[in-house]
Amino acid sequence: MSLIKQLWLTIAVLLLLAFGGSLFIGVSTSRHYIEQEVEIKNADNANALALTMSQMEKDPVTIGLLMAAQFDTGHYRRIELRDPDGEVIDLREGPEQVEDVPNWFVDLVHFDVRPGSAVIQDDWRQYGTLTLESQHSFAYRSLWRSTLALLGWFALAGAISLALAAWIVHSIRSPLRSVVEQARDIGYRRFATSPEPRTRELKEVVQAMNQLSTSVAEMLGRESERLDALRKRLQHDPVTGILNRSAFLEQLAIMLESHDRRATGSLALVRISRLGEVSEHLGHAETDRLLKTLAQELEQLGNVRGEGVAGRLSGSDFALLVPGTVEPAPLGRELTHRLGTLQEGLEEVAVGLPSALIAYAQGDRPAALLASLDGALATAENRGDLAQLIAEGPQRLPLFNTHADWRQALTQSLQDGVYLGRFPVLDAEGKLLHLECPSRLRLKGEWRQASVFMPWISRLQLDTQLDMAVARETLREIDRHGKPLGINLSPASVCNARFVLDLRGLMQSYRHAAAKLWLEVPESMVIHDLESFRSLCRELQPFGCRLGLEHVGREFRRISDLQALGLSYLKIDASLIRGIDGSREQQTILRGMATLCHSIGILAIAEGVDTLQEAELLHELGMDGVTGPGIRQLDRPGG
Repeated sequence: MSLIKQLWLTIAVLLLLAFGGSLFIGVSTSRHYIEQEVEIKNADNANALALTMSQMEKDPVTIGLLMAAQFDTGHYRRIELRDPDGEVIDLREGPEQVEDVPNWFVDLVHFDVRPGSAVIQDDWRQYGTLTLESQHSFAYRSLWRSTLALLGWFALAGAISLALAAWIVHSIRSPLRSVVEQARDIGYRRFATSPEPRTRELKEVVQAMNQLSTSVAEMLGRESERLDALRKRLQHDPVTGILNRSAFLEQLAIMLESHDRRATGSLALVRISRLGEVSEHLGHAETDRLLKTLAQELEQLGNVRGEGVAGRLSGSDFALLVPGTVEPAPLGRELTHRLGTLQEGLEEVAVGLPSALIAYAQGDRPAALLASLDGALATAENRGDLAQLIAEGPQRLPLFNTHADWRQALTQSLQDGVYLGRFPVLDAEGKLLHLECPSRLRLKGEWRQASVFMPWISRLQLDTQLDMAVARETLREIDRHGKPLGINLSPASVCNARFVLDLRGLMQSYRHAAAKLWLEVPESMVIHDLESFRSLCRELQPFGCRLGLEHVGREFRRISDLQALGLSYLKIDASLIRGIDGSREQQTILRGMATLCHSIGILAIAEGVDTLQEAELLHELGMDGVTGPGIRQLDRPGG
């Protein structure tokens, strides 16, 4: 039995005992009092009537009339006159009429009153003995009414007491419920705090729970910051804070090999001309500040454009990778504007900031792209301080030449339906966690990968239509075959409140299948628009689907802040996975990331795994799942 039920039972028993005891004492006291009063009345009336009879002639007719008159006016049950030998001289009797009083009450209280008795004298001798007994009906009626009044007052007092008890129980139950929820959250690795109640004992419990939650959350926060610092030392340039050369080139290679929207975009290269002269004129500290400012401008431009990545390739060369941007010219104009603003702030020294851009697509080689950019940048450097060139990459025949053609083709393709790819995510035992399902659209008679059409989907603002079509087809597939499937949602869809409501309605129609759906969004989207992701979690969690983040790595230190949203898994970015078998630092980072994920109840999944040896090592480091080119062949036994 719960504590609250025991408390209610105790309150009810105490009220009943108090009510029953008080009622018993009240009724018993009133009964005893009434009995005494009736007994005194019987005695007084008998004495008065006997005295009257003693002073009058003992004529039987006169005595009979006097007894009749007394009986008719005095509410008596019996008046009896006997001679000294015990013979009845006269007798008056009436029925015991008890009206408006239940028989059970009469039987329960039952007055036991002695009749009044007095001797009648005839001069100096005894004439007879008078016995008088009053009616009890008025006594029963009086006691019944007083009992009803007592019941009414006790009912009112009981109602007030129950209301007061309900308020007290609620004041106890509310913090107890908070403590239970907090304990359950800690069990689910969510470390929230609760407001402290006024009750001292409960306040001490809540304070202890809050201290526990705060301590664990702080510990996880410190651990995530330590891992992020280690990752930055491994991947970031110490002066500017952006990616170093090896990490940037790794990101470029990963994007060129991906099968989503990141496989197409633009690559920019910026150079600080005459860096040696600038350093001599400004000094070491000011030059470092200039380098950092340029890096921040490039990073901000990448964030504005989406999932852009900035890196420092050498002392004077900086690069910016912007996925999803199919035409470099608009990006180049914004880049030139930012570089011009930066140059205007350095009036005391002439700083050249030439730049070059090139479009890239899936299958391009990083070395070829950088070689083309180097050549274009050298030409731009000779043309002026803010000169800019767009390098020509590999010649590609576009599927469609105009925006109208792309819109018509994509709209028709979405109406015809999407095709879902299959890439397994496996646990340490080779069992299937879920199948990643990147979308395919039929364009010009062939199923095209997302890298082909996603930039145009974004440009033409068709993200929500595509994501809804993919979600609908995925739920149908789960409903037909029962396998867990995973899809990713674009940031534009997550930020669209109408799309979230439509997706919720779709899951309502496929409630059973929704429990096997894995949904993921890019890490960068969650970091920059947490409220939209929070709304998505709130709407979809009742259906039991798994929510996760993909390409996690750059902002891992903030993941511990997101655990209260109900995240189920994280997919660690391939840039932290590549070359894992030869890097102790990467192994340390990944082991710590896996441990931190497990501490907050989240699965850690590695992306971009190329070989079975990498998969085995990652599982040893604590990864719950792996996915990538190297484990595609394992789909047969697991699936």
